[in-house]
Amino acid sequence: MAGHEIPEPADRKRVADHMATPEAAEETRHSCDPAFQHGVVVGFDGSMSSERALAYAIGMARRSGSGLIIVHVANRLPTTVWAGCEPPVFVDVPDHRTEVLGLELACADHLSEVPWILVERGGDICHELEEVGREYEADAIVVGSTHGLVGRIFGSVAGRLARRAQRPVIVIP
Repeated sequence: MAGHEIPEPADRKRVADHMATPEAAEETRHSCDPAFQHGVVVGFDGSMSSERALAYAIGMARRSGSGLIIVHVANRLPTTVWAGCEPPVFVDVPDHRTEVLGLELACADHLSEVPWILVERGGDICHELEEVGREYEADAIVVGSTHGLVGRIFGSVAGRLARRAQRPVIVIP
């Protein structure tokens, strides 16, 4: 238009190339399905305690009318185990267990009552469960309790998560 120009508002945000800045790339990683916002996050690894936690989380999601975010955290091992090098560097170990768990969950009749998704992560279990809870703005995180010597020595996932989580943590025995 000749002689007429619409000025850009001062508070308008610039659209950044998501590959140009790490902050924008990080924001893209955290995009999640809005249908599962304010859902229930549950840690699941196929163990008996995680199956009990899943059953509780299904009931909780059904009663609240929300979605269920099932999280499986894949194994990460320090490379020092193999290479004997300093400092510890973590390597993702191929974990086909998530695929197997996904197939088992897809065939489960009790999951037909609620909308659900399976999220795979790698790293520290507590950190990843809290991170998924933050991304989905979850109402709660449900985990099974840890029994045995490993939990006593290193601290249980449930205990560590309950101390540092920013949302309610429900521990199922």
